[in-house]
Amino acid sequence: MGQGMLSREIEIFRVVMTSGSATRAAKVLGLSQPAVSMSLRRLEEQAGISLFLRTGGKLQPTQEASVLFAEVQQHFVGMDVIEHRLRTLKQFGAGRVRIASFPGLGVGLLPRVLADLEQERERTLVSLQVMGSQDVRRGVLRGEMELGLVADDVPVSGLEHVLFARYFGVVALPAGHPLASSSVVTPRQVARYPFVALNPEDTVSLRLDAICRREGVQLRTAIESAYTISLCEMVRSGIGIAIVNPITAFDYRHAGLVFRPFSERLEFAARTIWPAGHTHSSFVRALLPAMRRRLAADMQTLRDEMPATPAGIELYSLDSAGD
Repeated sequence: MGQGMLSREIEIFRVVMTSGSATRAAKVLGLSQPAVSMSLRRLEEQAGISLFLRTGGKLQPTQEASVLFAEVQQHFVGMDVIEHRLRTLKQFGAGRVRIASFPGLGVGLLPRVLADLEQERERTLVSLQVMGSQDVRRGVLRGEMELGLVADDVPVSGLEHVLFARYFGVVALPAGHPLASSSVVTPRQVARYPFVALNPEDTVSLRLDAICRREGVQLRTAIESAYTISLCEMVRSGIGIAIVNPITAFDYRHAGLVFRPFSERLEFAARTIWPAGHTHSSFVRALLPAMRRRLAADMQTLRDEMPATPAGIELYSLDSAGD
């Protein structure tokens, strides 16, 4: 039996498995039910295994069929991706930009930046994927993404990279919280209340621990989480207060939370990464400065909505950041 014939048998097998019966598969495929049954028998003969138990005119998949189906599904998912890529190439040519970002920038900031770049988007199909920093790094290393945004503690060996920005923690509080009356919140004040924290191995969490040790205080941690978005949701649910990056704070300004500057400089940072030797497309060359402009505007809005703060307390810095 040739490879092309086997591919057809596998396709029919897949439709039988997904539809649940040879009769329904026949309707989907536009074949007769006997033709489907014959195809399944040919596949079993070729493979030398039994894929179905036939009882009372019904097909019952064997364990071998389930294992084969899992492999077949992976193949067809790959084919679906290729077909989608062909459709987008027909519509946009090579003008498709794939960007991946960790949630801190990907949930709020990047969508606002893409809105700012309306004219540039008319000529480009943008794919924005939001995932953990390590997954972003792996995607860029594999060449699946043209540009990635990651937290600054992610290894960047083998990649081109540049600092996007440093930004500094603010205290997230439920509206009406006693600390909302403060223009600046200190570690000692934070330690009075239940606290929701980033995971202890997170670089920012380690920096906060160092600050608290220096100040001689211990936080009353209630729950830990990987993302500041989750921390904001827990603050909103009344579990505790948190220290979050100001970009996420901007996203939650109208979600029943208030934000106050933290007296200590708790640094978050993000990097842009891209495949080694890769030349940026015109869209990405426009995107990078637009990201910095949007960050500056958002941080100014956030600062304007907080009480007047002492000089020297910054929300962000673009020092050493470049294209």
